[in-house]
Amino acid sequence: MTPMDEYLEKNKELWNELTSIHAGSEFYDLENFKRGKCSLNTIELEEMGDVSDKSLLHLQCHFGMDTLSWARLGAKVTGVDFSDKAIALARSLSEELGIKADFICCNIYDLPQNLDGQFDIVFTSYGVLCWLPDLERWAEVITVFLKPGGTFYIVNGHPFCLVFDDSASTTELKASHTYFPNPEPVKFEETGDYAVSSTLLDNPSYEWTHSLGEIITALATAGLRIEYLHEFPVCCYQALPFMERDEKEWWRLPGDKIPLLFSIKATKPKG
Repeated sequence: MTPMDEYLEKNKELWNELTSIHAGSEFYDLENFKRGKCSLNTIELEEMGDVSDKSLLHLQCHFGMDTLSWARLGAKVTGVDFSDKAIALARSLSEELGIKADFICCNIYDLPQNLDGQFDIVFTSYGVLCWLPDLERWAEVITVFLKPGGTFYIVNGHPFCLVFDDSASTTELKASHTYFPNPEPVKFEETGDYAVSSTLLDNPSYEWTHSLGEIITALATAGLRIEYLHEFPVCCYQALPFMERDEKEWWRLPGDKIPLLFSIKATKPKG
């Protein structure tokens, strides 16, 4: 096993551990989801528009709440994640709620060997890119599974936000991490995560830095046409300790000083 394989395996162990923690958390609010609450945020709902009768591939779907939310809105969905515990829970939810969905337990890079067909939409969101060491291969996989004329959409934490110190004691924006990509991951050993900050975790995480330029270049190099790049001064969790929550439940910095999220829509050319 190569060092890269070991990093990915350790991350899989972490996400297996996090699945049950997240399923019971207030952040994910699983019980209200079961009662019909949509887990998707207004940004992706507004920018994606009507998905009725469209085939949708959801990359890094965790335990499937967003995937199933798209299905409730009329999409024909397939979710993919490398965590076997997350996929087991996603399948269980699909059966329990009577929502038709396919779920595949697979590393993103191995998806072409585990799934056939193409989709109208490839979707991914929130906290996904830091777990991927190679964005060129990621973009190539997206292209493989998009139909000609199909749409790729991502909404994710803005890489510029990750430059700043997020320790519990910090009270202002202070750059402490590099913005620029590095082939080696950063190891984090933490007491919790974005959903349950106080939980003591058994497993570390290995995360990669990707700049906005790297993300866009990877998609363009894979043959996708960038339709737009949008940036937002809001975040769906408290990424920095001095953020404030607004009336719409978004987290913001005083004065909206920096971008906290970005979205990209790209299409695969016909022919």
